[in-house]
Amino acid sequence: MIRKYSTTLHGHRTSFSLEPAFHDELRGIADARGMAVAALIREIDDARGVDGNLSSALRLHVLQWLKEKAGDAGLS
Repeated sequence: MIRKYSTTLHGHRTSFSLEPAFHDELRGIADARGMAVAALIREIDDARGVDGNLSSALRLHVLQWLKEKAGDAGLS
């Protein structure tokens, strides 16, 4: 099931839709990096450019993080 979440990016409210599992992973990534979830989302948004949407960019970031983590553990 997809949920809608809201955050503020550069002073503007925005929303994105994610499965709770992806949102949980974003929180885990933010914790691992010692930053707020909103700061992580802002960083991902800034890096995504004009193509695509925020929800997709967040999912791709989680996927990349998990792939790198698996590689570090020798699982890939």
